[in-house]
Amino acid sequence: MDYKETIEYLYNQLPVYQKVGGSAYKEGLDNSLRLDEYFSHPHRKYKTIHVAGTNGKGSVSHLTAAILQEAGYKVGLYTSPHLIDFKERIRVNGEKISEDYVVNFVEKHKAFFEPIEPSFFELTMMMAFMYFAYMGVDVAVIEVGLGGRLDSTNIISPDLSIITNISFDHMQFLGNTLPKIAAEKAGIIKKDIPVIIGEAEGEVRQVFEETAERTGAPIIFAEDEKIIHSSLKTASGWLFDTKYHLHLKGELSGYAQIKNAATVLCTIKELQKLGYVIPSKAVYSGFAYVNELTGLMGRWQIIQEINPKIVCDTGHNAAGMKYIVEQLTTERYQTLHFILGMVNDKDISNILTMLPKKAIYYFTKASIPRSRNERELEALARKQGLTGYSYPTVAEAVQAAKDWAAPNDFIFIGGSNFIVADALEYFGYQ
Repeated sequence: MDYKETIEYLYNQLPVYQKVGGSAYKEGLDNSLRLDEYFSHPHRKYKTIHVAGTNGKGSVSHLTAAILQEAGYKVGLYTSPHLIDFKERIRVNGEKISEDYVVNFVEKHKAFFEPIEPSFFELTMMMAFMYFAYMGVDVAVIEVGLGGRLDSTNIISPDLSIITNISFDHMQFLGNTLPKIAAEKAGIIKKDIPVIIGEAEGEVRQVFEETAERTGAPIIFAEDEKIIHSSLKTASGWLFDTKYHLHLKGELSGYAQIKNAATVLCTIKELQKLGYVIPSKAVYSGFAYVNELTGLMGRWQIIQEINPKIVCDTGHNAAGMKYIVEQLTTERYQTLHFILGMVNDKDISNILTMLPKKAIYYFTKASIPRSRNERELEALARKQGLTGYSYPTVAEAVQAAKDWAAPNDFIFIGGSNFIVADALEYFGYQ
């Protein structure tokens, strides 16, 4: 098989949450542990940092990896889902895994893994762990797939754990209250391993404190550290004045990035305590060039600056959309054109109620089976006072918005990772 055939084989042979949703979710660590034993525990050959959370874990993972990379470490980065190409999930110093490695890995080991029927995530996680060992990384930043306690990645023993925040998402698996969701995410907290909490209050904070006390894990709340003293939104991103870094330029320009920046700065401080050598210049460089260093896409990404301005963002739950709506109010435009699509296994009522009424909507669906039908989405949106038109593909929706938009209008694209992925492909990103 060549690379394309191998990826199709993985998609067809193994259940993929990204494409089919809950039927691909396998609770428990049995398969991961069995795979780990077969591959001789590759993650023990390098240091690891474990990142969980409802929102922000991708940005925090990429920022942390970028800073460590600039500090001179050889850094593995494992994230999900990918937007355009599977290889985005597995990187070393920003470079995607080679196609040859993917093909050879599957060909060499499928006789073992086919009978145990791992999920797509379980197998490709192990592919990442093996690739990082093969490439001789110093440290790997490992992003949790879903939850924490029973997530496949929870077989590692990291130097540091990070939980960015807790909000409502994947409730069919993690629980229908914030404390229940927090308890699942807190499952990555391990004995004697420090944990950074990005933001938490009330019962959620209590869950983390109790888990840390029970396991003997040192716990640091980024909000308590008050690391960021002030922030200024600029055309090219954020400018932070922090406890340790004045005029720190952040390339990621979404409103959610203030919290993420504080979490990452706490992370760097804790890693330095653990013996990591991270000079100040690496922090400045990592923040300023994270997209270039790691290949990160889809975080308030400006696709076109003017005539009209076009932005996409992968925020896909109520907490993420809250930041997006807030940021849209700060943009200057005559008319807002909102390209919207969502998956069919989420409760979207809360999201629809917060979206701006004064906008033209282009309801669409992404090219995956999980996508909610665009006409169904339009009907639900109309009940909330949102009006517009339906388009069967993202490409058609984007083209229609471009045709209708005046030079001083604004086009926003979002609602799910997969809408953004299709849009980026339309615009020629690879």
